[in-house]
Amino acid sequence: MPADSSTQTLTVALIGNPNTGKSTLFSALCGVRQQTGNYPGVTVEKKLGRAEFHWQPFTLVDLPGSYSLAPRSPDEMVAVDVLLGRQKAVDEPDAVLCIVDASNLERNLYLVSQVLELGKPTIIALNMVDVARDRGITIDLDILRKRLHVPIVEIQANRKLGLKELKQTLVDTIKANPPVPDSPFPEAFQDEVKQLESQCEDAFHTPLPRYLVERLLLDTSSYLSHGGIREINDSIQSAISASRERLASAGMPVPAVEAMARYQWIGKLLDGVVRRPDSSTKSRSDKLDHFLTHRIWGTAAFVLLMVFLFQAVFWIAGPASDWIDWLKGYASTFVSAQLAEGALQSLIVNGVIEGVGGVLVFLPQIFVLFLFIAILEDCGYMSRAAYLMDRLMSRIGLSGKSFIPLLSSFACAVPGIMSARVIENPRDRLITILVAPLMSCSARLPVYTLLIGAFIPNERIAGLLGLQGLTMFVMYSIGIIAAVLVALMLRQTILKGATPPFVMELPSYKVPGLGIVLYRMLDRGWAFVRRAGTLIFAVTILVWAAAYYPRYEAAANPSEQLRHSFLGQAGQFVEPVVRPLGWDWKIGCAAIASFPAREVVIATLGVIYNLGEDEAEDFETLGETLGSATWEGTNRKVFNIPVALSIMVFFALCAQCSSTLAVIKRETNSWRWPAFTFAYMTGLAYAAAFLTYQIGSLFVG
Repeated sequence: MPADSSTQTLTVALIGNPNTGKSTLFSALCGVRQQTGNYPGVTVEKKLGRAEFHWQPFTLVDLPGSYSLAPRSPDEMVAVDVLLGRQKAVDEPDAVLCIVDASNLERNLYLVSQVLELGKPTIIALNMVDVARDRGITIDLDILRKRLHVPIVEIQANRKLGLKELKQTLVDTIKANPPVPDSPFPEAFQDEVKQLESQCEDAFHTPLPRYLVERLLLDTSSYLSHGGIREINDSIQSAISASRERLASAGMPVPAVEAMARYQWIGKLLDGVVRRPDSSTKSRSDKLDHFLTHRIWGTAAFVLLMVFLFQAVFWIAGPASDWIDWLKGYASTFVSAQLAEGALQSLIVNGVIEGVGGVLVFLPQIFVLFLFIAILEDCGYMSRAAYLMDRLMSRIGLSGKSFIPLLSSFACAVPGIMSARVIENPRDRLITILVAPLMSCSARLPVYTLLIGAFIPNERIAGLLGLQGLTMFVMYSIGIIAAVLVALMLRQTILKGATPPFVMELPSYKVPGLGIVLYRMLDRGWAFVRRAGTLIFAVTILVWAAAYYPRYEAAANPSEQLRHSFLGQAGQFVEPVVRPLGWDWKIGCAAIASFPAREVVIATLGVIYNLGEDEAEDFETLGETLGSATWEGTNRKVFNIPVALSIMVFFALCAQCSSTLAVIKRETNSWRWPAFTFAYMTGLAYAAAFLTYQIGSLFVG
């Protein structure tokens, strides 16, 4: 029977360590009924999902992955505030769903022990039971349930196994009174918390949640007492210091007492519950890690994997792109036949279809690239890549923590920059933000694909590796190398500091979930389509208008009309600047028009060259049109291999994304750093493009 309209919607918070499958479970439970945003005051992403289990409506809150509920920053405070009902952006949770990795119970139960102290109905979803089974780990769930006094449901989130039982357990548990958990802390510590709780209530004239009082006592970083909760007066600060001194004298120093107490509690809890195979026998995961994290072989495997990935972009996506290109040509021909020659026909054919359609041709490449990246992320390999990159990062003064934000920037620099919030060290975080835009994001892929497909020979090296795929790999490598050099320069000049240590837990290998992989791929592809339908569409119309007007009645051909247009006049003005790069004024105009977003260059080139060239008898692709373009008044081709490489290098390094600059301003709270980023990236791009063309011209006539 359907839910009654008066049935109250219940809120459930999902929490767990990173790489436990929390986001996979969230997607499996609520499907497409989810929305994202940012919590007020912080940039951490907020994910809310709607679901209905057994006629009971739920709101699911996917909290950021965390190893502990000990906040040290505004972003980490979000999870605590949500769980305690102190975050106005979401309702206070009626229950908490803890996602636990069955192959690493000891580590995951640390967070569970903190959640239990909140006194809310709690359910444990024991995920990755197949991974634990493959490792020879057995868990006596009956004993564990009795000791924890909370329901535990075995699931495999990536295969959607156990979800039916989990949904029923959620409905049953959320309506029951939660048991009062036993505190893992010694009695003397609990007495100090009670005393401090009473003093805080007297000072604030309102009770403070017991969990926050406990955290105040344990927070030696002073984050909570200096604004994390509210300003603590001198008397409370003195009381905290006195409590810590008494605990230290009793052999319970803060904050070490928490780790000692919780892991002692976990040890007793799991005694006789978890059985592991003989430690002398290496598991398949250990054997894989011995190779994939090896200093030499692991690095070689990573490089070969990346080369294969870029080869696949051409091998797999090529036929689909050709089909979309044919469809675009058919649409142009059909519309041209239906409309009389004039401004409207030119706007639709040369502006909209050739501009926006020219960008959508590269949608298959976007899909293929992010399909492979999603597979590598979900199977657990990307954490191994971060471990490998830590050696390189440490030599330039960063740690492996910077690798994940930089890796995210290959999709888009905006979420990459925002994810740098996980880096505690302010200098490391700022350096990561400043070099993240150098990673070749998805917006650069259409530029690479167009020019590589049109001007790089489709030849194989040693009969195996394609020259086009290798060129793509080199373009992506340029951004990485530039980021390393810029980070090294910053660390040795204006942002000096010591290299921080890097500690990371490697997640278990697992078979990628088809649903989550497809979701991530489609999400990135749809983001690309949205930009094509909004920003790129708007810029395309503006470029068409600037290239079509004013009308020059004396024009003998389309090229002469284009030269006298607003766009043509602007292009001739900038031509002396771009000519050393091997570019004519048309390429210069396209580069300038694409500063709001890099993808616009493809649309702009499609508009300019279709308006500026004589009508072809047969439909030509944009690559063929560019290949036949000549310098005005000569038969010399504009495009050749050095010019194509020069354009690609420029777009690999230039700061052509207004959204990225805006988020840098928001993250640094200053216009100084986005201005610095724009200046250094534009200068670096020009210099590198100049050298590429000049050196390339020595070898290619």
